[in-house]
Amino acid sequence: MLIRNETEGDIPAIGALVTEALGLLAEATGTEARIVEALRAERALVLSLVAEERGEILGYLAASMARIGAQEGWGLIGPLVVRPSRHGQGIGSALMAEALARLRLNCRGAALVGDPGYYGRFGFRCFAGLGVAGCPPEVVQALPFDASTPCGELIHHPAFGLSQTG
Repeated sequence: MLIRNETEGDIPAIGALVTEALGLLAEATGTEARIVEALRAERALVLSLVAEERGEILGYLAASMARIGAQEGWGLIGPLVVRPSRHGQGIGSALMAEALARLRLNCRGAALVGDPGYYGRFGFRCFAGLGVAGCPPEVVQALPFDASTPCGELIHHPAFGLSQTG
């Protein structure tokens, strides 16, 4: 399996994979692929990684820049998706490891909204005072790369507002 940057030819497969994988989640809004498209169109993606095996896209991870309170320089991970038939094979972990290695070069930390049971294995955790409007606090997590303590509202790119407008 190869973890690499997306290419223009990957874009249709990425959209289909994001829709397929996240469509299985009760909390999915159906706008996730459009959010990725909007981030890409505005050149807001700092990472857009695919996991490929024998020419097939098995997983995808996007990251954009965010602010937590007054702290600039956080990498916001999301979405991270894996083809449902390939869950449990380390694809998501490989994408996350590569993303964190790259984000460490230019960010003060990484943040995301997701399952603490999954993302905790990578060092993500909740912090008092860290939040996103409309999200339960237990799913808003961060992984500081320095001595920063993330506190305040996680401010993401406006493209994420698509999830609220349908």
